[in-house]
Amino acid sequence: MAEQLGVLRTFLGDKKLYDAVSQCSRCGYCEQACPTYLESGREDRSPRGRNQLVRMMLEGKLADAASAEEALSTCLLCGACSSVCPAKVPTADIVLEGRRALRADESGAARRLGALLERPALLSFLLRWAYRLQRWGLATLAARLGLGRLPGLGPLVDAGAHLDEAPRRLLREDLAADGDLREEGAAWVYYPACGPSYVLPRVGLATVRALKRLLGRGSWLDAPCCGLAAYNYGDVAQARAFARKNIERLEASPAKGPLIGDCSSCVAHLKTYPQLFLGEPEWLARAERFSARVQDAVEALPRALGERACAAPGPVNTLHDACRARNGQGIWKEPRAAMGKMCGNSYKELPEADQCCGGAGAFAFVHGDISEELLKRKVANIASVGARVVAASSTSCLLQLARGLKKYYPECKAVHLSELISEGLERADG
Repeated sequence: MAEQLGVLRTFLGDKKLYDAVSQCSRCGYCEQACPTYLESGREDRSPRGRNQLVRMMLEGKLADAASAEEALSTCLLCGACSSVCPAKVPTADIVLEGRRALRADESGAARRLGALLERPALLSFLLRWAYRLQRWGLATLAARLGLGRLPGLGPLVDAGAHLDEAPRRLLREDLAADGDLREEGAAWVYYPACGPSYVLPRVGLATVRALKRLLGRGSWLDAPCCGLAAYNYGDVAQARAFARKNIERLEASPAKGPLIGDCSSCVAHLKTYPQLFLGEPEWLARAERFSARVQDAVEALPRALGERACAAPGPVNTLHDACRARNGQGIWKEPRAAMGKMCGNSYKELPEADQCCGGAGAFAFVHGDISEELLKRKVANIASVGARVVAASSTSCLLQLARGLKKYYPECKAVHLSELISEGLERADG
């Protein structure tokens, strides 16, 4: 059996898994917020259904525990259920604990990807060649060479294939070469999550440009992966190891101020580091200090924008809420304030803006049929307001939306909110 947390941090305090799942009263409020229940109408694909399956596993009342595997594996981990639940039952974490109990080898894929993420130089070298072959129109050759089949590299190469143009440089190269990013006297620290680092460097560069204009001198944290992939796919020990490295590196930095990231999924995970150390008092205290400094770019930039002039281009713009921004961090007012300021009357509220687009990390690769149905619904909503630009804040959302828009509604493009703010500031400043 894969390692489990055993104790979860809940709205009602730190609880053992059984106590946490027992908080679910099966009231059903969660069902109308759950994308997989709305898509399927199946009770076992609802939050309360999944909670009860885990409870039955713990009570030994499930004759074949493996029968719960499909129900748990199809959870998007979007957290919409917890947002509407009166008791804020942490269904996503309960589902993850159930997955870890079911599959002893669940952590294999995460461990292989984690091994690459622990070696950023090697990963960067492999991705540079994969992107180079893609730009040269030699994707078939890349497949024959087996780049996508290298342990852990496949999802990143597949994600990059959805981009209109493969990155020419990786983010960390530009950050390291930026002489303005210095630790001494820095008022903020940029955290380069894996998505911007290896797939969407334009997002990271836009965030840094906007932070410089709004907050002055800053620095960046040359840190490893946040550990979310390991956490979500079963390897708690590896997730904890990544967390320790990130905590140690921020503690060692003389830079002050917030640690700001621009992938909402990763930022939400950074904010929940304390849950990884509930049984280790010293590390728990350090994790709490670390997480207290973490901010999402979609909360930090709008706040810093204030009354500053900022005008985004485009006739009609809208906003998609990343699940881990809205549900994981409670961030939804700040990006709307920024969009309203930049777009004025051309901003249109997106119907079902808080509904998952079906990206959800690797979910789109594992459950393509469910993901596609959710994506079609999202794109139809975007088209319904005539949007030409849709802003989002999670790497998986941006990649999923880019794929769906290219396929179903090519008149629109997906960008990170940081990109709109950065461009808006440049236009306003002349």
